Amino acid sequence: MDRKTIIGLVLIMGLLIGYSVWMSPSKEELAQKKRTQDSLALIQEEIPIDTVSFNDSVNKEETDITAPSANNATNTTFENLQSQYGAFVTAAQVPENTDPILIENDLYKLSIAKKGGRIESVELKNVLTYDHKPVVLFDANNPHNQFGFTFFSNYLELNTNDFYFLPVEIESGKKHTVSGNDSLRFAMRLYPNASDSIIDTARYIEYAYTVKGNDYLTGVKLRFHGMDAYLNQTQRELSFHWIAQLNRQEKSYKNEKIATTIYYSDIEDVENLQESDTKGDSVAYQAGLKWISFKQHFFTSTIIANKEFSNATMVVNVDGNEQDNTLKTLKANITFPLSNLADEEIGFQFYFGPNKYTILKKYKIELENQIQLGGSLISWINKYAVIPIFGFFERFNWNYGIIILILTIILKMVLLPLAYTSYKSTAKMRVVKPEMEEISKRFPKKEDAMKKQQAVMTMYKQVGIKPMAGCLPMLLQMPILIALFRFFPSAYELRQQPFLWADDLSSYDSILDLPFNIPFYGDHVSLFTLLMTAATLIYTIINNKMMTTAGNEQQMKMMKWMMYLMPIMFLGIFNNYSSGLSYYYFLVNIITFIQMGFFRFTINEEKLRRKMMSVKAKPIKKSKWQQRMEDMMKAQQAAQQGKYPPAKKKR
Repeated sequence: MDRKTIIGLVLIMGLLIGYSVWMSPSKEELAQKKRTQDSLALIQEEIPIDTVSFNDSVNKEETDITAPSANNATNTTFENLQSQYGAFVTAAQVPENTDPILIENDLYKLSIAKKGGRIESVELKNVLTYDHKPVVLFDANNPHNQFGFTFFSNYLELNTNDFYFLPVEIESGKKHTVSGNDSLRFAMRLYPNASDSIIDTARYIEYAYTVKGNDYLTGVKLRFHGMDAYLNQTQRELSFHWIAQLNRQEKSYKNEKIATTIYYSDIEDVENLQESDTKGDSVAYQAGLKWISFKQHFFTSTIIANKEFSNATMVVNVDGNEQDNTLKTLKANITFPLSNLADEEIGFQFYFGPNKYTILKKYKIELENQIQLGGSLISWINKYAVIPIFGFFERFNWNYGIIILILTIILKMVLLPLAYTSYKSTAKMRVVKPEMEEISKRFPKKEDAMKKQQAVMTMYKQVGIKPMAGCLPMLLQMPILIALFRFFPSAYELRQQPFLWADDLSSYDSILDLPFNIPFYGDHVSLFTLLMTAATLIYTIINNKMMTTAGNEQQMKMMKWMMYLMPIMFLGIFNNYSSGLSYYYFLVNIITFIQMGFFRFTINEEKLRRKMMSVKAKPIKKSKWQQRMEDMMKAQQAAQQGKYPPAKKKR
């Protein structure tokens, strides 16, 4: 070792000794610390909380730490505890009383655990799963589920889930009820250690809960009181970790698994991760969010910010299987802004409840957009027609099979003028069959197809036929069919509503369970789907006969196979779909048959033909648009024959 090395070591040693002497507390500072500890001990005795005494020995199954005591704690053990939990050593020990806080209002049963101070389970009242068990939306006993905040103390990364909170203004192990417009408020507090064995009750992290009697919302305020003395001052964000493995609640496992995903709102728009039973999805959102929802088919668990979340990362894992009735694992890592640890309050709410439009709508934060209503163009049909009709007749406790029948009649009555116009247009085309046959004889060759079409259009104009009058009513009815196709399978109103042989109008009905699975069909036979398919085939046959006229036989032959194929496709699609929807489509066809019989009785086709022929005899003045169309058709005919009209001479 040379001289320079020795001099360097001496200087370093001197600096270390000087720093330790300079940083050591004075006698006055030591006396002040002793007075502070004595005062904290007095404050601890006066605070009105549910007193929890800690075991001298700790249950090894609950935690791997041992409480320090005068009898069995060594300096080495205490140092290990300090290195793991820092200033929250005492709160990491298992108390003698670990009974949860039990709350019950008019709508759900809530359990608040002392460990983590968190919601550990939510059980909805008056609703059951497909196998008649209680609907539990969150269960902390599932090892995959997490629910807690991460914070830093002396550069240790800690989580609220690792510590036991003390209840304030409420007794644990006893059921507390709240009803109607009343509300219940209580808190769960996490205290740090002022010294080796004394809890600093003047400073705490607190969950303040508010449970209302007749509301699905649970209010939560996360408060930091005087925690600037224990938490890192550089911490400007607080991470909330929420992981839930969702369990099966509904009859159709596949449909529920597809519908299970994460929805979120950035105040302006509501978006969602992919709905699939085979593929997962994820998103990292950097802008402010208003709420994040773990959505199942008919229920949802939502965290709602009083202001907004800073950002969030959301993940959907498709890891469930039908054997153990698990669907997907949903994860959200949410960031809250944090500014003042001495006196900070972060407010948010939880919604645990059904995906029912009228319930979600009243909160006015677009939670109802989680429900499939058919998109922005046709959702108004469900919002302003279907859902109000459901709600009105629901008050009388009528069976939903009857309500769907009433809904169908109302919608068909509204569309009656369009249906009448369509039928009359078809009747007009039938009564001019002789004229159509005459035109076909005049233009038998394929190359005369354009001339034939021109002659048909001229004849239509003469007798007052508007070809689009028959198609337009059908097009206007399509939005209603599509809107109900989207809404019925997700309508909470139909969930577990029985009708005739169907036990759940929101799911498939089955009159025969097959011992095997038929591709594209399934492993059961749905009677409502069979009835709908049969009615659709009958309607297709009748409609084809009505639409077939002289001159369009070839076109109808090409379309017939497609029109007959669609009901067969519906048989496979609807067999596993909502039986209420199949029942609705069946009713639509039946009422359509009745309307067609009524129209046929009221429209005298012989009288209609005489009226049309009398109109044909009158001269009709062509409009400029009609003249341009005829000139265009003549030019096309000339081009096909290789002839061009002579050019106009310039004057």
